[in-house]
Amino acid sequence: MSTTTTKPKSPHSTDGAVTISHGYKQTEVGAIPGDWDLVKLGAVTTEIGDGLHATPVYSQHGEYFFINGNNIHEGRIVITEDTKAVEFSEFKKYKKNLGDKTVLLSINGTIGNLALFAGEAVVLGKSAAYLNVKDDVETRYFYYSLQTESVARQFNDGLTGTTIRNLGLTTIRSTQIPLPPTKVEQRAIAEVLSDVDGLIGALDKLIAKKRAIKQATMQQLLTGKTRLPGFSRVWTRHTLADLGAFSKGRGIKRNDVSDDGVPCIRYGELYTTYHNYVLSPVSRIPADIASTALPIKTGDLLFAGSGETSEEIGKCAAYLGIEEAYAGGDIVVLRPAGQNSLYLGYLMNHETVVRQKAQMGQGDAVVHISARNLAEIAIDLPPLEEQNAIATVLSDMDAEIAALERRRNKTQQIKQGMMQQLLNGRIRLVRPCTKEESTA
Repeated sequence: MSTTTTKPKSPHSTDGAVTISHGYKQTEVGAIPGDWDLVKLGAVTTEIGDGLHATPVYSQHGEYFFINGNNIHEGRIVITEDTKAVEFSEFKKYKKNLGDKTVLLSINGTIGNLALFAGEAVVLGKSAAYLNVKDDVETRYFYYSLQTESVARQFNDGLTGTTIRNLGLTTIRSTQIPLPPTKVEQRAIAEVLSDVDGLIGALDKLIAKKRAIKQATMQQLLTGKTRLPGFSRVWTRHTLADLGAFSKGRGIKRNDVSDDGVPCIRYGELYTTYHNYVLSPVSRIPADIASTALPIKTGDLLFAGSGETSEEIGKCAAYLGIEEAYAGGDIVVLRPAGQNSLYLGYLMNHETVVRQKAQMGQGDAVVHISARNLAEIAIDLPPLEEQNAIATVLSDMDAEIAALERRRNKTQQIKQGMMQQLLNGRIRLVRPCTKEESTA
């Protein structure tokens, strides 16, 4: 049964009739509880503004960091360079406008990144906006509301510009969010989402720690500075030419890739998709395209033959898949004999090898490295048994990091689902407010 209920208007509410069905009413952003309001951001903020429309003079001795939208990332301000402003006097108004109820928003180029201002010594540039939330609205609830799909759609509808997209202050002020009637309920929602963010943050820190430990372990084990228990035989010097035969990938254009067919690896994926080894290729090509490409086998080392910088040239991954696969153009393939390919996959991306590849790269706008260049790279190799043991240690560490990343990603997905339920009132953490609570 549908009923229609009239309640006193909130000072923040938008105009319009309210039709409530089973306690919910339909709004421009979907159904929300009957005692919630749909409000414009301009109605629940004391001020919405952007930063300085000028280029400051920087100094390492300045007192305040001058930041833009690219410094706003995943809920916090990230200082990427020493960009401290020389004189604070010309920026005073942009500092004093920031307080403990300020939310920062990127509005130029990358749109929609958010941060809760926490008293950092910063001055905003023109690609960052500040939104100062009214005292009767929970700041963290406001912050989470800006992360919803509904707000993203409204922002996107109001973007201007072609090459560089811009989110104007007028669009921000007119964007609408659902608002629970009390700070009690707003705070309850914010606390739940903050707890999930805390878990995600803790997982991110743990992942970063595990990666750092792995990097340190690689530095020790791949250079022989630390030996695993039971190994003491002398390492021997080789060039890559000593390990096996080189060949060159061929064919496989971007539009050759399909949903079906046989597995293939393209050189760009060595930079973007694979790290040290490949277990299951993500791309497929039809059989007729495969007939013109280079077949690769388990244990082959794949090097990117071209790249943007000398530092990244020759990025390598060992193919460990069990299916016969194919290598496209700009991939140099080494088929080693009598070695552990997983160990070599790690070693080929270690700094001792990366430095040699960088010196061999040729070209400016696009850097190339050939099989002849790669064949000259010199490495110190432990006996095969020690290679096997080192590869096992490093792959176990990779597996642990991957498990943590899956847990982190799953938690992020859960958070998104929780936001969908909590920020439109489909799940209520407190009972609908009483008259006394509505004044809290």
